[in-house]
Amino acid sequence: MPDSSYRKKWSELKKENIRPENLVRLSRQIAYSFLDLYLKDCHYEEDFIDLLCEMMTFSKNPQLNNPGTQALFEIIIERLCDDFETLQTETYNRVMTQVISFCRTIPEGNELNNRLKKFMIHSDDDMLQRINSIRLNGNKLANKGFIKKILILSRVTIGADVAITSIVIQRLAELYPDAEIVLIGNSKLKEVYGANSNIRIEGISYSRKGGLMPRLSSWHRVLEIIDRETASVHLDNIALIDPDSRLSQLGVLPLIPENNYFFFDSRSDTSFNKKMSMVELTNKWLDDITDNMGFNFPKVWIPDEYLQVSGKLFNDLRNNGAENIIVANFGVGGNSRKSVGKNLEKKLLITLLQKPNTVILLDKGFGDQETLSINALIAEIDKQGYPTRHSTFGSTKKELINWGVIGIESGIGEIAALIAMSEEFIGYDSACQHISAALGTPCLTIFAGSNNMRFIRRWSAHGPNRCSIVHVDTLTDPRAVEVDDIITRIMQLRI
Repeated sequence: MPDSSYRKKWSELKKENIRPENLVRLSRQIAYSFLDLYLKDCHYEEDFIDLLCEMMTFSKNPQLNNPGTQALFEIIIERLCDDFETLQTETYNRVMTQVISFCRTIPEGNELNNRLKKFMIHSDDDMLQRINSIRLNGNKLANKGFIKKILILSRVTIGADVAITSIVIQRLAELYPDAEIVLIGNSKLKEVYGANSNIRIEGISYSRKGGLMPRLSSWHRVLEIIDRETASVHLDNIALIDPDSRLSQLGVLPLIPENNYFFFDSRSDTSFNKKMSMVELTNKWLDDITDNMGFNFPKVWIPDEYLQVSGKLFNDLRNNGAENIIVANFGVGGNSRKSVGKNLEKKLLITLLQKPNTVILLDKGFGDQETLSINALIAEIDKQGYPTRHSTFGSTKKELINWGVIGIESGIGEIAALIAMSEEFIGYDSACQHISAALGTPCLTIFAGSNNMRFIRRWSAHGPNRCSIVHVDTLTDPRAVEVDDIITRIMQLRI
C-alpha cells in the first residue's frame, strides 16, 4: 500500500484558494502513479481512483472538476482501452465500475443510483458480473425472429462510426429490410449519413472533453430515447447494438434486457484474429451473431447538397487546368501526439506540388487553434512562392488556381464531399481516413502517437481502394522523425 501523501496534498489543496493549474498537476501525478503500480505487477490502487473521483466531483464549477476527469480518461482509461488486451479490458471495467459506484453515492448521482437500481445493480459486484456476462453471453440475432426495430449506439467519434456502425447498418439492413434503423448519436452524423433515408438519427451529445457527471448524464438521455423507441414495439421485436460505445461507457452501464442486447467486444485480445482491422473485426462479429457470412466495407451517405457544391468546385478547378486534386487534413482532434509537426507538413505539401497542375485542398480543421495553425502553414507555403488561396466550402467567390494550395473551412460532411471528388486523401489518423476509405478514394495516413501494433492495425483505414499508412515513431525514436525520410516513404507508397 503506497503512502497517503497524495491524499494529504489533496486535503491541503482544498483548504486553499484553489488554482486550476495545481489541480491539473496533482490529478496527473495521481493518474500516472496509478499506472506506475499497475504496469509493474498489475497492482490496482483503489485509493488513487477514489482520489480522482473526489477531484472530478468536488466543485460546482466544472472548470475545477475537469482536470481530474481529463487525468482519468486521457491517462488511465484511454491507455487501457487502446491496448486491445483482455487484462486491460478487465481493468477498464473495474476502474469504470469504481467510478460509477462513487458517483452514485454523491447528491448529484441520485438519478444515476435510481436508474441502476431499476436494472437490479446495487453493488460493484453486480456491475462487474453484468459486464462479464454480456461479453460471454453469445446472443444471436439469428434467434430473434422478426425484428421490427434496430437501435444502434454511436461510437461517438465520426471515424469510429464510419469504420464500425456503417458496417452494422449495411449488414443488418440487408438481413432485416423491413426493420426501422435508429442510430443514437451526435446530430453531426446527419452530415455523413443523411442521404440514407432508411436511417433515423436520434441526436444526443457526449462531451469527450467534459466533466465526469456530464459524461454519465448522456446515459440518462440514451435511456429516455430507448424508452420512447420501445413504447410501441414489443421487446421481442427489438435489437439494440452496442458497438463498445462511450454512451454506455463501453458496456458498463446497462440499457435494455440482456436478451435484446448485442455487445461488440472490440477491445479484447480474444476478439477473433489479432491481425484484423476494425472493419474486418466488425464483419466477423456480425457473421457470428447473425449466423450469416458477409462482408461490407465502410460507407457514408453524403447529402446531395454537399456533393453538388463540391462537384461545382472540382469542375471549376479542372476547367481552369487543375489535373490532380488532393485533399489533405492535418487536424488531430486535440490529440497533439498524432501530429508529426509543421516542418513535415510544409515539406510534404511542397513535395506534392512538384507535380504540375496539382491543387491541394487543405482542410482548416476543427476549432480556432487548428484554423490558426493551418493559416500559418499556408502562409509558409506562400512565402516559398507557391500560389495559395483561402476559401470556405460553398463560397461563391472564385479565386481559382490550377496549381497550389487552397485552405478551406468546412464541416465534416463538407470535407467528405471534397474527398469524394478528389484523386487522393492524405492526412493524420482521423475521421477523414475512414471517410476516404468508405468512398473508395485512395488514402494515405501518417500514423503517429502510438507504437501499439495492434492499435495501428485495428484503426488503419480499410476500404475497396488503396489505404496506406506511414508509421512515425514520435514516442521513442528521434531518428524516426527525419522529415525527408518520412516524405520519401510517403511518395514511395503513392507510386
